[in-house]
Amino acid sequence: MISQEAQAHEDTLRERRDHPPEPPDGMDTMTAVRLASEMFASWSTDVGTVVDEVVAGGPRAIWIDTQGMDDQKVLLYFHGGAFILGTADHVRGMLGHLATAAGCRVLSVDYRLAPEHPYPAAVDDAIASYRWLLDHDIQPADIVIGGDSAGGGLTLALLASLADEGLPHPAGAIPISPWADLACAADTWDTKAETDMILAKERLTEMAALYAQGADLTDPRVSPVRADYTGFPPLYIQAAGHETLLDDAVDVARAAALAGVDVRLDVYPEMQHVFQYCTGTVPEADAAVAELGAWVRARLQIT
Repeated sequence: MISQEAQAHEDTLRERRDHPPEPPDGMDTMTAVRLASEMFASWSTDVGTVVDEVVAGGPRAIWIDTQGMDDQKVLLYFHGGAFILGTADHVRGMLGHLATAAGCRVLSVDYRLAPEHPYPAAVDDAIASYRWLLDHDIQPADIVIGGDSAGGGLTLALLASLADEGLPHPAGAIPISPWADLACAADTWDTKAETDMILAKERLTEMAALYAQGADLTDPRVSPVRADYTGFPPLYIQAAGHETLLDDAVDVARAAALAGVDVRLDVYPEMQHVFQYCTGTVPEADAAVAELGAWVRARLQIT
């Protein structure tokens, strides 16, 4: 039985799914969709983080700091949005809670978006931001990489790219509901179609095409569910029981475990995609972010 707050959140999402708002007159579809995605920013409460804007090796990024943090320990974070939506700022609220729980700084990256900047722009920006941290004397053992949805997939694509880039692995990674198979071939795209109030197979297939623009969807840097996980750092994956991306998380966890990776997968029953955005307003989100923070804190050896 989910909390009343989680049920209210689902009801709001159902209403929006079943009766989507009309875009303003004269606004093109892409602008309208991007504008609508800003609703995610309102789901979480603000815990009074301090934010500084930087250029992190190419992409814009923001530092999210909290009182009492260890400023030499960093969570490098990639927002969701199917590679065409979202910003580093729209996850600021949730990341403030996560930074507090983990006791470290968070660097939230504005990687380039499709269709203006198709694959491999996002992966290139992810690599550049990680390299930027290393160039600024942050040690690999002091970095955890994370992201939600497309950002969770980007987290895994970055890890899959490090060997070819000659870069060391970080201390760990936290993919949240990762979109790891852009072919959208997993069974839960159909079995969870009625319970997922955010994602639909037809729409995500269109977004995958906008991002890939002819790139091979079986390329591990496009669909990292197909990556060779040998040598990956420890992974902590969270997923929601009602989301269509559930099998992506399960399949990544299975592939990682078979490759000998230390992997943990927590599935939160009856919850919606990236429910963690509701930190401060939904108890299940508070609990999930607390678990993420504790895991990051342990990996970064923050006391």
